[in-house]
Amino acid sequence: MEKEDLTKITDKYVKTYNVILDNMDLYNYELRPISAIMYLQDAFARYCATKKVAAYDLFPKNMYWIVTEFNIEFIDKLPFWSEEIEIKIWISELSKLKIYTDYEITYKDKPFAKGNALWFLIDTNTKRPVKTDIISERFEVSHVLVLGEHRKFSLPETTEKYNEITHKINFSDLDFNKHVNNKSYINLAEMTAPEEFRKTRVLKNLHIRFNKETFLDDILTCTTNRTEFADTYTHIVEKDGVSVCDIVTTWKERNNKINILDYNLDVKNER
Repeated sequence: MEKEDLTKITDKYVKTYNVILDNMDLYNYELRPISAIMYLQDAFARYCATKKVAAYDLFPKNMYWIVTEFNIEFIDKLPFWSEEIEIKIWISELSKLKIYTDYEITYKDKPFAKGNALWFLIDTNTKRPVKTDIISERFEVSHVLVLGEHRKFSLPETTEKYNEITHKINFSDLDFNKHVNNKSYINLAEMTAPEEFRKTRVLKNLHIRFNKETFLDDILTCTTNRTEFADTYTHIVEKDGVSVCDIVTTWKERNNKINILDYNLDVKNER
């Protein structure tokens, strides 16, 4: 997305974060790519809070938020630990049931990631989507699409099985709704890759579709398959043989030209 396109956005939320230790890559002191998604979800929650439709605003009305799809592309070098990043997020499409957000993440005023997400409001009792009337009254829609047209999620053809792991859901996997946290699914996908793979590659893009909610003590199996596209994999997370989450990842060679020891890291003294 060209920088001047941001001027077309009439209603957006802007939030800065610092890369903390928990969200740091193990090998190069950089932001862990999948942690960017958690920052984005937090930014969306804050955005909703400014419009009085945060989770705690919706609970008394028997509604809650879910995200069903997430797309992110990493287009430049990731920031180091303690560095400040800025997220810009806005409503890019709004129908009777669907709410799309698009976003851009910058570091030193330069975009390093962009993407979109598909959200729904869910009725607490029926578990069905509810109309977005409450949203349309509060948000303005800015049709700035950083990845182009919003497309339906699809899985590429696979060529062979790469790896498989099984995981029993524990308390650390849960969010405040007592459902499995979105990050836990992505962690499962990442865990299927051997250490040598993770040392030499970094995530280029990720597409994820959440199909069903899972809960404490559920047993999940994540099967990772190679595809016909180089360095692209599918990760199917299943419970009792039924897919609860589908993920597509593409990876690129890790660039180690810039090392934190050679970088002028500015850690500020804050009071």
